[in-house]
Amino acid sequence: MDASGARDTVTARARLWAWLTDGPAYPANAGDLRTVSVLGLRLPVRATVAVLAVSLLLLLDYNGRINGLVDAVIGPFGDGGADTKRLQSVGRLVIQGLAPLAIVVFVLRDRPARYGLRLGDWRAGAAIALAGCVVMTPIVLAIARLDTFVAYYAPQAAAPADVFLTTALEVIPAEFFYRGFLLFALLRVMGPMAVVVATLPFAFAHLGKPEVETISTFGGGLLYGWLDWRSGSVIWSGLAHTWILGLVVLAAGAGILAR
Repeated sequence: MDASGARDTVTARARLWAWLTDGPAYPANAGDLRTVSVLGLRLPVRATVAVLAVSLLLLLDYNGRINGLVDAVIGPFGDGGADTKRLQSVGRLVIQGLAPLAIVVFVLRDRPARYGLRLGDWRAGAAIALAGCVVMTPIVLAIARLDTFVAYYAPQAAAPADVFLTTALEVIPAEFFYRGFLLFALLRVMGPMAVVVATLPFAFAHLGKPEVETISTFGGGLLYGWLDWRSGSVIWSGLAHTWILGLVVLAAGAGILAR
C-alpha cells in the first residue's frame, strides 16, 4: 500500500471512530435537576425514583410475586416448558415495561421519548445492532451447545415464531427497564457513568443462569448501554437482544434433539 492509500485508511478509521463515539447530548432540564432532602441528603428526584423502583421491582420479580399475580389474573398458562416461559415473559412485560412506563408518565411527569422510547438515530442504531448480531450469531450457535445452556434453555424451545415472540415480550421491556428508565434517568444527572451503573442490576438479574452467560452480561450490558447512549433509543438494543436470546433458545433446543 502506498502512502496515499495508508492515509486514506487512517482517515477512514478516524471517521468511523468519530461516528461511533458521536453520541447525542443529554442535557438535564429543571425536572431532572429537582432535588429533595432526605435526612440531609440532597437527592435528584427522578433518578432516585428510578433507582428505588428498579430495585423494588427486581426484588418482587425475584420472589415470584409478579408471575403469581399474572397467573391469578389470566389463569394457568400452560403446564411447563415454553408455556411457563411465556407466562414469565408476560410478567416481565408488566414489571419491566408497563410499570416503569406508568412511573415515567404519572410519577415523574415526563415524556417516555426521553427514556429511549423513540427511534432516535435510527441509522446508527440499526447499523450497529445489525453488525452486533452478525458478529454474535456464530458465537451464540457455539455456546448454546454447551451442556449448561442446553439444560437451561432447551425446555423453553418451541417453534421459531413462538420463541422470538416470547423473547421479545421479555427482553424489549427489559431494555426499557434497565437502559431506558434507569440509564436515561441517571444519564442526565451523572453523565456517561450511568451506562456502567445501569449494567449492575442487569448483570445480577442473570444470577442462576449459565455462568458463562452471567459473567458475559457485564460486557453485553455495557455494549447495549453504549448503543442506547449512541442512538438515543432502546429499540435497537431490544431487537438485537431478542435475536441473540431467541437464537440461544432455538440452538439449545436443537442441541438436545441432536443427542
